Amino acid sequence: MEEGFDRVAAVDCGTNSIRLLVADVNPATGELRELDRRMTIVRLGQGVDKTGRLAPEALERTFVACREYAEVIREKGADKVRFVATSASRDASNRDDFVRGVLDILGVEPEVISGDEEAELSFTGATAELTGRDDLAKPYLVVDIGGGSTEFVVGDDAVRAARSVNIGCVRMTERHLVQGGKVTDPPTPDQITAMRADIEAALDLAEQTVPLREARTLVGLAGSVTTVSAIAQNLPEYDTEAIHHSRVSYDRVREITESLLRSTHAERAAIPSMHPGRVDVIGAGALVLLSIMERVGASEVVVSEHDILDGIAFKAAREAGAGKQGG
Repeated sequence: MEEGFDRVAAVDCGTNSIRLLVADVNPATGELRELDRRMTIVRLGQGVDKTGRLAPEALERTFVACREYAEVIREKGADKVRFVATSASRDASNRDDFVRGVLDILGVEPEVISGDEEAELSFTGATAELTGRDDLAKPYLVVDIGGGSTEFVVGDDAVRAARSVNIGCVRMTERHLVQGGKVTDPPTPDQITAMRADIEAALDLAEQTVPLREARTLVGLAGSVTTVSAIAQNLPEYDTEAIHHSRVSYDRVREITESLLRSTHAERAAIPSMHPGRVDVIGAGALVLLSIMERVGASEVVVSEHDILDGIAFKAAREAGAGKQGG
């Protein structure tokens, strides 16, 4: 291993997806050399908003993915593993079942972090590479639109203010777009109006803590934002390199959001870059992004593929380095 680098594995388990990053990281220089990055839609948050519990089938889907990730981590020989769990497992009354399962499979206990910690990790992951870019003015507003929650972080070189609020693509879909146990296809105008009102109330809450309108560059993270970018570019398939640091104008985001909210399940599924697990929740996710852009007056969003997962890896590398020094 090159001087200053540590091989780490970072796992981010959210409401909709679980993701793995194995990388060689130098926290002093901000370099991250990716060895393996993968994502699995597990819908851990299925029904949590209504029942307050993690569904047995959702837990099992998540544990299947964890077993696959454990094999990758062993193959790559990571020195340190860090597992961070976010919104769904924070809210669930049976989160101990989740913690025990992860510990058995991966040998580490999932850290069920607060929304504020989640926001700081997202900011670190999203902005480490933007340092020195004179075409992107500071302060940044980093927005991580997840399945159950959305994190807002304003900062320059460090975080100035952060807040997590309970709006996300899965939560908004389950709360507003489901009737008779099925997602309405397409949503009704009344459903969209109610969802929009819920999002605006959450933005009011975020704005009590985070000066959203002071931001000069909006950086958008996670699957809803990256999928909107893929659609905006008419990509024939999902292409990480084309999406990372792409810019999507407000007008294009509005056009795509309106189209998604008018479309049927089959029409959304036919979009070449659409992940099957996002077909039913992308309309809600795009509306969250559009609402944020309107609130802050952003003319565009800078899309980042690097997010909380990269932030977790940087933190794990710092801890690994401190452990070596302490030893």
